[in-house]
Amino acid sequence: MRSIYWFRNDLRLHDNPGLLAQRDADELLLVYVWPKYRPWCNITGIGAQRERFLIESLLALDASLRSKGQRLLLLHGAAETLLPHLVERFNADRLLTSLAPGFYERRAVAHLSENLSVPVECLAGNSLFAQSDLPGALAEQAKHFTPFREAVGQLRPQVPIAAPAQLPPPPTWSFTELPAAGTRAPIALPLRGGEQAGLERLNNWVFGQQGIADYAKTRNCLDGLDGSSTLSPWLATGCLSVREAAAAIARYEAEQGANESTEWLYQELLWREFFYWRAVQDDRSLFRSGGDKRRIRRCIFEPRNFARWCQGDTNQALVNALMRQLNTTGWMSNRGRQLAASFLINELDIDWRYGAAYFEKHLIDFDVASNYGNWQYIAGVGADPRGGRHFNIDKQARLYDPDGLFVSKWQGNRPQQPEFVTDAADWPIMPE
Repeated sequence: MRSIYWFRNDLRLHDNPGLLAQRDADELLLVYVWPKYRPWCNITGIGAQRERFLIESLLALDASLRSKGQRLLLLHGAAETLLPHLVERFNADRLLTSLAPGFYERRAVAHLSENLSVPVECLAGNSLFAQSDLPGALAEQAKHFTPFREAVGQLRPQVPIAAPAQLPPPPTWSFTELPAAGTRAPIALPLRGGEQAGLERLNNWVFGQQGIADYAKTRNCLDGLDGSSTLSPWLATGCLSVREAAAAIARYEAEQGANESTEWLYQELLWREFFYWRAVQDDRSLFRSGGDKRRIRRCIFEPRNFARWCQGDTNQALVNALMRQLNTTGWMSNRGRQLAASFLINELDIDWRYGAAYFEKHLIDFDVASNYGNWQYIAGVGADPRGGRHFNIDKQARLYDPDGLFVSKWQGNRPQQPEFVTDAADWPIMPE
C-alpha cells in the first residue's frame, strides 16, 4: 500500500495519531504544503517572525524524520491543486491528514474527498478530546465557555502516545532541501520552532523552573518570559501535543499537589479546546463581522488610525508598547491581546476583522480558532455572553505596568497624534 500523509498543524512525531496510522503502508510520502495566505482586510503576506518560527519547525521535523529513514516534501501552492498531482505521480492508494479547524481548512479536505479517486481520511487533530468524547451535541456545547467547561469537567484527556519507533520508507525520489530561516529569533523572546524545543520548554518551565507553581500570579505579565508558559507557539504549529501539556500538568500535580496555578493552566488549555470546537461549529461564520449571531455592529475604517495602531503610534502608550512588542517578536501576552483588541474595536471603532488579520500575519502562535474566536469574543459577536469587553486602558496600565517599565522597554510613549487630518482630498466648507 502506498500512502500520503499531509502534515498541517501537527509538526511532530510524538502523540501524532495521523502519523501512527501510516504504519501499515509499504511506502509513505510525507508532505507539507506551505500555507496559502489570502489577501484579507488589506493585509498580505506573513510576518518575518512567524515565517521564521514555521521554517524552524519544518526543519526540525525533517531532521526527526531523517532519523527514521524518512524525508519531508515541502510544496508551495494550493493543496487542492498540488495533492491530486502528487497522488497521481506516486500512484497512491490513500491520502490522510489530521483535523484542522477552520472554514478554508475544512473546504480543502472536502474538495480533495470529492475529486480524488482514492480515499481521503481526516484523523484526530491536536485537541484534548476527540469529538466523539464530547457529551451532547457539539452545537450545544460550544456556545459559551462555562457550559462547555462544565460539560467536559469529568473528562480526562487521552494519554499521549509515543513517537513511532520506525516509519515506512519514502519513495526513491530526489527530495529538495528545505530553506533556512532568513530571520533570527529576537533577543527579547528567543523561542525556536520545532518539536524538541517545545518539549524542552514544557519540561523546563513545569519541572525545572517550576514556573507553574506561581502561574496564577504571573499569568497576566505582559512580557513573555516573565510569567507566561509561552507554550502557545508550539501548540499552534502542532510541534507540541496539547495532550502532552495536559499530561505534564497531571504529573506535576501527582508529585507536588494540585493548586490554583495548576488549575489555571489547565483552564487555559480548556479555553483553547473551547475555541477549537467552536471554530469547527462556526465554520465560515468565524470570519463574518457579526459572527454566527449576524449581529450588526457600528464600525468605520479610518486608514490612518489603523496604520497607527499597527505600528504602535497611537495616543495610548500601553497599546503602542504592545503592538511594538508584537511587530518585533511575533508574540503578545493574552492580557495584551485583549487590551489591543479592545482599543481598536471600542476606541477607534474599526471592524475587528482588520485587527484579527494583522494578528494572523504576525503571531508566531497564530491558529485560526483561538485568534478569530478571541477577537469575536472582545467584539461581542462570538462566545462572550456579556456582548463584548471594553477595557479602560489607563486602569489596565496602572494594574499591569504600574512603574511604566513595559511601556519604556517597548518605547510606547510616542508623539501626540492629531485627531483629524485635512488633506487635498477634503472638500472645502463654503460659507452660507
